Amino acid sequence: MRNFDLTPLYRATVGFDKIADMMDRALAQDLGGSTYPPYNIEKTADDAYCISIAVAGFADDDLSVELRDGALIVTGRKEKDTADRTYLHRGIATRNFERRFQLADHVKVTGASHADGMLHITLEREIPERLRPRQIAITKAPKSAAKDVVDAQAVN
Repeated sequence: MRNFDLTPLYRATVGFDKIADMMDRALAQDLGGSTYPPYNIEKTADDAYCISIAVAGFADDDLSVELRDGALIVTGRKEKDTADRTYLHRGIATRNFERRFQLADHVKVTGASHADGMLHITLEREIPERLRPRQIAITKAPKSAAKDVVDAQAVN
């Protein structure tokens, strides 16, 4: 794996700390990291998204969805199975996990639901009014200014 030093980027820019931090985090993640639990990110409308996470074997009380510092953090904590069971094959993984999603500016979490072994988290992007594009009306110049110019030429 290649190591990149982003220190010169921090020294040469002002106000881009968030972008540099995101690049630093992305490069620091191990490529062979955990893929558990599997998830989908779906665009449901122009400004709406849904993250679906497969959480088979977890109850509502075992799951936590938290928004902290612009990151969506989903955790699953399952108590150890204390029942005296003998498995011939154990293919359903119910190990503890923490999954993080970095959210863009102006994206808010609108809800979460858990059904049929899937955790669905709905998100919506709300662009503030001051950042939305707006049309500027173009008005005609008053005719009196053009008349003044003509009059000045007539005098000379």
